[in-house]
Amino acid sequence: MKIDINQLSEHELVELNREIVERLRLLQHMRAHAVMLEFRVGERVCFEPEGRPTLFGVLVRHNRKTVTVVTEGGEHWRISPRLVRRVVEVASPGEGTALTKGSRG
Repeated sequence: MKIDINQLSEHELVELNREIVERLRLLQHMRAHAVMLEFRVGERVCFEPEGRPTLFGVLVRHNRKTVTVVTEGGEHWRISPRLVRRVVEVASPGEGTALTKGSRG
């Protein structure tokens, strides 16, 4: 679809811009929501905050744009679901169960 913006008035351009921005926000929100729903409340997850080692915790809440994770140390983090990865429990021979970083979604 091609729109000839040279024929639009200033008012029409402003209105078109408003509609474009609104549509882009909706699409971004839909993508973020889809990623968020890949995780369930109560699920073990991990994430890597900048300048800190990997943190492990439990996802406790879906917020509007983020998820809330309570770490093993009791810290509450609200972070983008795109930064969260599922934790996979792997049994190590002779050592019991070990936690390893899994994949997103």
